[in-house]
Amino acid sequence: MAREKATFIPPMKALGVAAVPHDPDARWHCEIKFDGYRALALLNGKQAELWSRNHKPLDYPELLPALAKLKCQSAVLDGEIVALDDQGHTHFQTLQGRDLGERPPIVFYVFDLLQLNGRSLLDEPIETRQERLQALVGRDRATLKLSPSFSVEPAVFFETVRRQGLEGMVLKQHGSRYEPGQRSGTWLKVKRVNEQEFVIGGFTPPKHSREHFGAILVGYYEGRTLRYAGKVGSGFDRELLATLHARFLRLKSAQCPFANLPLPRQARFGTGMTPAVMRTVTWLRPQLVAQIKFAEWTAERLLRQPVFLGLRKDKAATAVKREAGAALT
Repeated sequence: MAREKATFIPPMKALGVAAVPHDPDARWHCEIKFDGYRALALLNGKQAELWSRNHKPLDYPELLPALAKLKCQSAVLDGEIVALDDQGHTHFQTLQGRDLGERPPIVFYVFDLLQLNGRSLLDEPIETRQERLQALVGRDRATLKLSPSFSVEPAVFFETVRRQGLEGMVLKQHGSRYEPGQRSGTWLKVKRVNEQEFVIGGFTPPKHSREHFGAILVGYYEGRTLRYAGKVGSGFDRELLATLHARFLRLKSAQCPFANLPLPRQARFGTGMTPAVMRTVTWLRPQLVAQIKFAEWTAERLLRQPVFLGLRKDKAATAVKREAGAALT
């Protein structure tokens, strides 16, 4: 359906898979999986806006001038806002540094075009959408770039991803349409490392020389039930401990939000949550979402060696589910 004005469209979602697909009959466009904030750009005349995947405004004013200069009456672009390190790689932690006063280079990588000049492109095949996106964006700019797409075997592309130390890849089926808000499987994401969002539901008291708190308790939703996934005590510096603790205190709750606590017995890897430990925990309303890197899921469905990477402001807590693990080739 045609749209006279560019308005928010719920972004299409990629289905996480634990192994690189090897179907000889399937044809895929391979793209780099960026480690940043998913974003929609709405262009109306010379006005540009950036919105998160859960329809919240994103404050990256340095990205707006390049978007506003695109030659169109209106458009909706889908992409990822990232921060680049010294090697040109994207890291969520680098993007988080912006919120702590650092100024890493910020880039908006665009990979899809959902509407152009009042006409919806949702039902057009991905090849058409990307062709029109390339014509609209043209050359790369310092803050606005086209996400490269490659028509190669997924296993070959994933090996390149692995060698270059990238986070993973996204596969998009040839001829696929854009399905707003859906996770149909025509888009797949394959990760090189285990990393995903978790909901913060509490924190333990500090020990020894650490200040403010010891570890955060995190989980994920199964339906409407929040399940405990483990304690995360790594990835915090002194400034971050203080900043997070101040936010936590505004969310204090008398109730444990995790449906599966206490655990029936002490778990391995120090992530167990017995009734005795629970009595020391400060519970929180489950509103904050953290990005966590970890080694693996244990047999008890708990995280092993988790590390805090940062808070996510682009995903609702109730949308956090358990994802597939890192890929096997």
